[in-house]
Amino acid sequence: MASAEKPKLNIILCSPRGFCAGVVRAIDVVVLALKKYGAPVYVRHEIVHNRYVVESLKQKGAIFVEELDEVPSDDHPVIFSAHGVPKSIPAEAASRNLLAIDATCPLVTKVHREAEIHHRRGRDIILIGHASHPEVTGTMGQLPDGAVQLVETVDDVARLTPRDEGNLAYITQTTLSIDDTHDIILALEQRFPSITGPHKEDICYATTNRQEAVKVVAPQVDALIVVGAPNSSNSLRLREVAERAGCARSYLVQRAAEIDWSLFEGIKTLGLTAGASAPEVLVEEVMGAFAERYDITIDQVSTSEEHVFFPLPRQLRDVAQPEPAV
Repeated sequence: MASAEKPKLNIILCSPRGFCAGVVRAIDVVVLALKKYGAPVYVRHEIVHNRYVVESLKQKGAIFVEELDEVPSDDHPVIFSAHGVPKSIPAEAASRNLLAIDATCPLVTKVHREAEIHHRRGRDIILIGHASHPEVTGTMGQLPDGAVQLVETVDDVARLTPRDEGNLAYITQTTLSIDDTHDIILALEQRFPSITGPHKEDICYATTNRQEAVKVVAPQVDALIVVGAPNSSNSLRLREVAERAGCARSYLVQRAAEIDWSLFEGIKTLGLTAGASAPEVLVEEVMGAFAERYDITIDQVSTSEEHVFFPLPRQLRDVAQPEPAV
């Protein structure tokens, strides 16, 4: 199709989008471990929730496993994913003398530490999160069974049966919708007025920033695409936020090949963002696919700047910075 025959489309890029500092750190951990120790290195669960990233790391020599019994007892390291793990996992690795490297996002680790402090102070702990998410499994696994109760919705708050209503604390999964979490926190504070919250918001800066950009862009566009994986909590929340902010045609796609073009018929404007574990190359791939079918112009809406950096685990600080992982 000649360029003149293509329908016009204005793409509005959300900024910030894509990789956050915790994801960059986690990917660098795998790449640097391969550089320092040689292939293979083992990774328990997906290092981050993105198939493209995982496949790229597999090609470099990473082997992804579900549990530690799949890791042979040799000199090759095992890496724990950015989502964090229950305390039983490092303990198991230590009992087998495995070389363990922890790529848990420092903001997830912050939530773990909060949970431990509340527990030491005798508080019952309520965790706001999604039951099936590995971050929630890891956070609940920091403490003995029964020390943490999970709530997923406002309705769950009404069903809580704490031992001591006057000695409660809440923590949250880092990748939730700010608005949904706000409603649950409000319900907790109304039912338990003395409940203790985090000193600083648990939902991470990257989740907050990406959601705020989507809230600005969504009312301006006919459709919006979130580049991200279906098991990525922050990506799913971005799509929900876009829909709630006024863009009914909001879709999650992993790659350009997944785009259902019938969903975009007649659009004049398209919003585009990416979850915190989705690399920019996939955003560019989606833009390229639209450029083949539309005469595109590109604008960017930026709602904040990010300059966050997390230091590497000590085992890898002696290794030079790697080439970009993906």
